[in-house]
Amino acid sequence: MRAVLRYRGRTVSATDVAMIRELIAKHPTDSRRRLSQRLCQMWDWRQPNGALKDMVSRGLMLALARAGHIELPAPKQRPANPLARRSRPVPIKVDESVLEASLREMPALQFRQVRRTSDETQFNSLLQCHHYLGYSQPVGEHLKFMVYADGRPVALFAWSSAPRHLAPRDRYLGWSKESRRANIRFVAYNTRYLILPWIRVPHLASHLLARMTKRLSMEWERVYDHAVYFAETFVDPTLHRGTCYRAANWVWMGRTQGRGKADLTHRPNRTFKDVLGLALVDDFRERLHAA
Repeated sequence: MRAVLRYRGRTVSATDVAMIRELIAKHPTDSRRRLSQRLCQMWDWRQPNGALKDMVSRGLMLALARAGHIELPAPKQRPANPLARRSRPVPIKVDESVLEASLREMPALQFRQVRRTSDETQFNSLLQCHHYLGYSQPVGEHLKFMVYADGRPVALFAWSSAPRHLAPRDRYLGWSKESRRANIRFVAYNTRYLILPWIRVPHLASHLLARMTKRLSMEWERVYDHAVYFAETFVDPTLHRGTCYRAANWVWMGRTQGRGKADLTHRPNRTFKDVLGLALVDDFRERLHAA
């Protein structure tokens, strides 16, 4: 069967294209959104939680239209894109007095998941002001944690859905393409980790990282109704050595090719990154290999 297009792991054949053309012809007054929903129902194309893969289906139909395989109705409305209008977090004043102590002398540390809470604005602001990468809005499933000592923030963790394709991780896990597509949601990506610059406590970074990863799966399940079994992150070796990750038992899985997820040239266009990973459960491979 001749493949016309491959999109998000699905191979679309000439027969599929003919079915989509027939679907459009049968419902000439439908919007693009309604057509994409009908296509999901026809193919039983659903997310793990049972919801229709409406946006993925719409993207597929748009790709087919751009390639000249189908003709879609004109858009009935163009909803505003909130991401395009999102402004940078504004600075928020916090206590910046220097805290210099040993780990043993530190006050009791409290971890708090702050996404969708009144503290999320402060989290975004602190990352924007004090992390060298600044703040960027996560997409997909994501959590934000603040670590407090005596009520004042000392560290921040941002976690999000893992990238679908990451060669060093995929080789390390040894999973198939089918297993990766089915189970990528069980991998969490540490996008940001920041200890605020006025907190000067030796060994605090690896200590917090170890405590954070012990509770990560539980917190993920509380918010998203499923656990995570593996964690990953990138480290830029031109700026950092990843010492705190290695001290917290993260393993080096390889190095990126420096091309980014939107690469079209197949040539390096950014810094090569070290890819580090951590098993969150003993049988992570068995869980991630399951179809």
